[in-house]
Amino acid sequence: MKKNKFNSLAELDDYRAELVSKDSLKKIISLSAASCGRAAGALEIASTIKSLIEEYGLEEKVQLKLTGCHGFCQFEPDVIIFPGKHFYPNLRPQDIRLLIEKEIIKGEPAEELIFKDEINKRAYLTVNDLPFYRKQVRRLLDAHLNLDPDSLDDYLKQGGFKTLGSALKNYSPEEIINFVTSSGLRGRGGAGFPTGLKWRLARKVESGVRYLICNGDEGDPGAYMDRGLLESNPFQVLEGMIIGGYAIGAKKGFIYIRQEYPLAIEKVEQALNILKEAGLIGDRILGTDFSFDLELVQGAGAFVCGEETALIASIEGRRPFPQQRPPFPVVQGLWGKPTVINNVETWANIPLILSHGPAWFSTCGSEKSKGTKIFSLVGQLRYTGLIEVPFGLTIKEIVEEIGGGAKNGQKIKAVQTGGPSGGCLPAELFNLPVDYESLNEAGSIMGSGGMIVVDDRTCVVDLALYFLKFASQESCGKCAPCRLGTRQLVRILEKITSGQGELSDLDLLEKTAWTMQKASLCGLGRMAANPVLSGLRYFRSEFEKHIVGRAPRL
Repeated sequence: MKKNKFNSLAELDDYRAELVSKDSLKKIISLSAASCGRAAGALEIASTIKSLIEEYGLEEKVQLKLTGCHGFCQFEPDVIIFPGKHFYPNLRPQDIRLLIEKEIIKGEPAEELIFKDEINKRAYLTVNDLPFYRKQVRRLLDAHLNLDPDSLDDYLKQGGFKTLGSALKNYSPEEIINFVTSSGLRGRGGAGFPTGLKWRLARKVESGVRYLICNGDEGDPGAYMDRGLLESNPFQVLEGMIIGGYAIGAKKGFIYIRQEYPLAIEKVEQALNILKEAGLIGDRILGTDFSFDLELVQGAGAFVCGEETALIASIEGRRPFPQQRPPFPVVQGLWGKPTVINNVETWANIPLILSHGPAWFSTCGSEKSKGTKIFSLVGQLRYTGLIEVPFGLTIKEIVEEIGGGAKNGQKIKAVQTGGPSGGCLPAELFNLPVDYESLNEAGSIMGSGGMIVVDDRTCVVDLALYFLKFASQESCGKCAPCRLGTRQLVRILEKITSGQGELSDLDLLEKTAWTMQKASLCGLGRMAANPVLSGLRYFRSEFEKHIVGRAPRL
């Protein structure tokens, strides 16, 4: 890594060209070492690989990279060998000697260790062959396969900060906002608000000070899309924020990450220090008149901080209560100044849009939802993990082709999209395209990207109760519809699942849920009722069975 700061775009380009020219022909062992990989033993695997490289004297022939999440989380720790993208799942320390001897020394696949599909009795050698990856369009996630998240050099070699340099040199802030608007990018945090419009509104406000915020307060159970990006490619998220600061006229930005993400915090802190040293944040970036700084703020784990006005209150040091809107943050946000808030995935898409162009970005997706979306695909499936798919792909394609369908011979029953604030959609609706409008019409939401698949062993009433308990515990308590409504829904659902319910309880459930949707102050309360309303809409017979059949929860 260059020790002195980059004083101009030409200096940055020259350094990148020098890095590329010196790129070695070593084989690369890419080890998944994000949180999920480390929990499965990735650091022990790394130690074994290092010792065997030294033992065999392979330092000039192979390089070990500790990369972020490769996506196929249930098979971690995994290794991908470059070139060739040979994939080796669920590795143990005792497997590594065979891997080194065959792949590195002999130059042949270690067939004993490659991925084997037990259902169709097939073996798959490369990442591109695996059914889990085949249907995906990995515009963001593909970089994670061969990128050291601690290395600015690695990011520069992949084209990092070319977009920032081009933006500062060739385009006005208004032109950049036009690019983002033309691309059709919508906020990936759940609401789907047009990103370019939000930036334009903030820039139009007459103010000498503006702020921007990256919302990394990901709190949905089973969701880890933002964590995956922050741990695996923090530089791309930060580059998107710097470009955003230039576009809206901000001098300061904040990255808000919950404390439960220690590795993401570590990676972002390290990336910020590297960028400050390189002169890519701070005063007069790349020798231009543009100055911009970024600060990391750690949240204490309150789910309500995912709501933008509560997040602003938390950054300001106040109790995170949501505020009535209008005024919206783009007009009066952090410390009363115009503020743009986008989530991690939205910021990560900005360099791609400016690098490839708005037309390229919008070629992927549906009519009103452009680009790709990252989901954490979890639940009772054969294959689970972090996936990236184009908008418009059907739920069925995601569940059956990427997720491999139900495991253990069961039958898929439903999918919960949008986490605890989403809805439970039955298998009969799996031909539904995944985009903002289609999910909303069906009684669910996109959310930030949680997708929980359940089979016919799961009771939808129990599932709704689980999510309502979560929402009740996480309610800030400021407004009565949410504070009292979530408690009331929990009380009624507990009564029903214990075999004490009455049919009249279903009407009370529905009335309470609708009241919460209409009267709650923020999205937590308005959306908390979705699991109940979608459950009654599509699985009413299960609620009635608990009552008429007196079927208590096991």
